[in-house]
Amino acid sequence: MLKFKFLLWALTKLLQRAIKKNPGCAKLVEGKSLVFQIRTEDGVGRYFTVANGKIKSAAGLTQKPAFTLSFRNAERGFAILSAKDSKDEFLTGLRKGDLNISGDFVEVMWFQGLTEYLQPAKDPAQVFFTTR
Repeated sequence: MLKFKFLLWALTKLLQRAIKKNPGCAKLVEGKSLVFQIRTEDGVGRYFTVANGKIKSAAGLTQKPAFTLSFRNAERGFAILSAKDSKDEFLTGLRKGDLNISGDFVEVMWFQGLTEYLQPAKDPAQVFFTTR
């Protein structure tokens, strides 16, 4: 469970860095205003707020997200989100029932486009030290 929570926290930092350093990513969030969440079926998760060209997140869940990515459990969520071939893993997760997506699918597709700008860090400590 801790790996999943850390991954969601690190996702925020990676997205913030991508917005700051990549003009294409910054343009994608410019003018965007939405809240989405990533969670497990048992209620562990984080919600993300995109507004004013920035992204921030908070632990817990929100009442009215634009969309929700809900994983069967923290282990499957971590495996799917950290997979090298994330698109293929997402599709497999959907097919097997390890991942359920609810809400506005147009916004889900926007999020998939946003994640294209992520570049994985070499180790977890690097995420922390390079995003400050």
